Amino acid sequence: MAANVSAPKVVNIDDLRTLAKRRLPRMVFDYIDSGADREQTLSQNCSAFNEILFRPRCAVATPSCDLSVSLIGQKFALPFLLAPVGSSRMFYPQGEVLAAKEAGKVSTGYTLSTLSGCRLEDVKQATSSEAWYQLYLLGGKDVALKTIDRAKAAGFSAIVVTIDTPVSGLRERDIRGGTKELLSKDPLTMLPYIPQMLVKPCWLSQWLLDGGLMSFPNVQLDDGPMGYTAIGPALEQSVVTWEDLNWIREAWGGKIIVKGVHIGDDAKKAIDLGIDAIVVSNHGARQLDSVAPTIRALPEIITAVNGQIDVLLDGGIRRGSDVVKALCLGAKGVLIGRAYAYGLAAAGGPGVARAIEILQADILRTMKLLGCDSVSKLNRSFITIPEAWERI
Repeated sequence: MAANVSAPKVVNIDDLRTLAKRRLPRMVFDYIDSGADREQTLSQNCSAFNEILFRPRCAVATPSCDLSVSLIGQKFALPFLLAPVGSSRMFYPQGEVLAAKEAGKVSTGYTLSTLSGCRLEDVKQATSSEAWYQLYLLGGKDVALKTIDRAKAAGFSAIVVTIDTPVSGLRERDIRGGTKELLSKDPLTMLPYIPQMLVKPCWLSQWLLDGGLMSFPNVQLDDGPMGYTAIGPALEQSVVTWEDLNWIREAWGGKIIVKGVHIGDDAKKAIDLGIDAIVVSNHGARQLDSVAPTIRALPEIITAVNGQIDVLLDGGIRRGSDVVKALCLGAKGVLIGRAYAYGLAAAGGPGVARAIEILQADILRTMKLLGCDSVSKLNRSFITIPEAWERI
């Protein structure tokens, strides 16, 4: 049974997180919730927003606010899109399809992970808005080229190339939760970790009815779709380099976004290669720990880009005011990941819809309190940031 996610029961994103934790087995919740190593960056991705202070214009009437943005020439009704979140089908049956459908209802974008449990054609068909496809080179160049052709035929309007996964980060909670053992299919190895699934009968029954342990239908190998246990080795064999962007661009022939930029020099490389936009991202703090929180890294990259291409940001966004702060610092838009994943895990489509509703209401309220009637008018004059952020 899905949780009741209506107000006043669910007021903020953290309430959705609580419901997701209640519904999911430990290993699945930790997949959504955890970060790399000691989780320093995971914590700082959120807490860094607290260091930015607003400077409102008072006694200003703002009866309405325009939240629409244009990104890579595409229009969205909201300044946030749904980020790629792998294995969403593990959180809730047909998870990627449900999330894409909810994004379409509010005319914002959905980004589908290569590591999706649903076919990319089904996901694109589910949304009435723009959809982007996030590309890993799992299985090698030939497999990726076939996937690019499928994404093009299905109507995806941009490719998002993730560049920060030469290996999987060390997520210690995954190890403690027995993810490797549960995937081994060895009954004796699995036995100590099975009770966490048995005590979540609602999730377990839905997961089994949805097919149980999924494969990845958008990574079609010679012998069929890539299996779940093959991800780690495949990532290490499919590192994306700057040179790869040339053949990806040639094969795709459309808009390309690079996701996983941390420093100004890499932003400049993307510009030199003709990339249409970049995402300032540390992979939700799931890869290299002790990198800067993304909002802290944003000023350096905005300076390096100097308005030449669109800059987006993800990481740590839990409130609409976080979105506004990122826009004030120069981001053209943001991607939200965990914020909607908690909602999906708590209640499926209605949970995603509630996450979107919460953030949209937060942004509207923040804009009116700032005395600003359009996100296009947000700039550095509306905020104060620590002096140390100005130093590169």
